[in-house]
Amino acid sequence: MLEAANFVPTKAFFTKGVGNHKEKLTSFELALREARIAQYNIVRVSSIFPPHCDLVTIEEGVDMLEPGQVVFSVVAEASTNEPSRLAAASIGLAIPADPAHYGYISEHHTFGQRTEPAGDYAEDLAASMLATVLGVPFDPDQAWDQRKEQWLMSGEIVRSTNMSCTAEAHDDGRWVTVVSALVFCG
Repeated sequence: MLEAANFVPTKAFFTKGVGNHKEKLTSFELALREARIAQYNIVRVSSIFPPHCDLVTIEEGVDMLEPGQVVFSVVAEASTNEPSRLAAASIGLAIPADPAHYGYISEHHTFGQRTEPAGDYAEDLAASMLATVLGVPFDPDQAWDQRKEQWLMSGEIVRSTNMSCTAEAHDDGRWVTVVSALVFCG
């Protein structure tokens, strides 16, 4: 009987990219290239940021990986070829104060939303998920800024951040794809 590997990542990095091409798939490939992750076999995973996991720079993370390697990532992507349509892809991250506790990662992909609001939304999603697990009281009807201040003041959520990418489709019918990702590398 095969035993499952107990793989818990200890390092991760954020990245993002934009691709434009007449073919949708090629625009996605070009976005991955700009994000510097096209050379890996990406396996999409869900929303848990492991305990004791450190964020590293993209340079440090890419140096830890090999072309062709299976790489686990949380990925947000959006594609469009509709003229003047804005595509957005964001990854939100909320890290608890206790490094032995897991955090949350969220992905958000939408249209018509600019970079900062898309990033704030993704960050809010991650922080909301973490807050509910940690038992931090919050009012979901409050504005993001109010909830963020409340979570930070609780001392339970030490950090929240995001990586967002937006691009607008041109009038030539070419596809634009935006990708944001949190990539596990160690």
